Amino acid sequence: MKTSYFSINEVGVSIRSKFYGTDARTYKRIVIFSHGFGGHKDNKSAEKFAEKILSKYKDIAVISFDWPCHGEDAIKQLALSDCDKYLGLVIEYAKKTYSAEELYSYATSFGGYLVLKYIHEHGNPFASVALRCAAVKMYDVINSHMITEDERRLLSKGKPIMLGFDKKIKITNAFLEDLKSHDLSDYDFGDDADNIILIQGTKDEVVSPDMVSDFADDKNILYISVEGADHRFTDPLKMDLAIKYILEFFDLS
Repeated sequence: MKTSYFSINEVGVSIRSKFYGTDARTYKRIVIFSHGFGGHKDNKSAEKFAEKILSKYKDIAVISFDWPCHGEDAIKQLALSDCDKYLGLVIEYAKKTYSAEELYSYATSFGGYLVLKYIHEHGNPFASVALRCAAVKMYDVINSHMITEDERRLLSKGKPIMLGFDKKIKITNAFLEDLKSHDLSDYDFGDDADNIILIQGTKDEVVSPDMVSDFADDKNILYISVEGADHRFTDPLKMDLAIKYILEFFDLS
C-alpha cells in the first residue's frame, strides 16, 4: 500500500489530505474517509480500513482529509459552511484527478453528521455511505455530553471555548446555533436511505446508541449494532467486524 500527503488548493483554502493506494494514476473507485470532531487525516481507523480494502481491490484508493480547524488545517474558527465547502472540494478532486467513476463515503461521528448534511443539501454523490457512530444529532452531542456548565456560561457571554479529543477546536455560540438549525431529524433522505448504513457500538460513550437507532428507524436507514463497541471501536476485533460490514454493504465485488 502506498501512502502520500497532498493539499487541495482551491478557492482560497488548502485542504490537507492523505492518500492510500498504489502507483496507479487513475482509480475506478475512491472511498472518501471523514474523521470525527477533534480528529485528523492520520486517523488509525482510516489506515486500517485502507489496508483491508486495498488488500482485496486494486482499482480502489482511499482519501482522508482534515476538516476545517482540525489536524494541520489553517482555519481558526469552525463553521458548517466551511465543512460543506471542504467536502465538496474533496469530492470534485477525487473525480477529476483520478477519473473515479464511483465514490464511496466512510465517515465517523461528526464526519457522519457532515456527510448526511451534505447529501441533504447537494444530493448524494456516493454509490454507498457507511457511517460509524454517526453524531446524527451533533448539537445534542456537544450541548449535552461535551460542554460543562462553566463552558456553557462562557458561550452565553459570547466567549469561545475549546473542545475536542486529539485536538482542541475553538467553538462559539454561533457555531452551536448553526448546528441546532441544521438538525438532521428534520431532513428527508428519501431514496438515498437505501444507500446508507449506520453502524453503532452499544457502549458508545459519546453518541447515544438509542439516538442513532431511533434516527435509523425514522429515516428507513439500515442499522447494525456492534455489541460492546465504544465510540472509537478501540477493540481491534470489533473494528474488524465494522469494516467487514462496511465492505459487504459497499458490495465492491
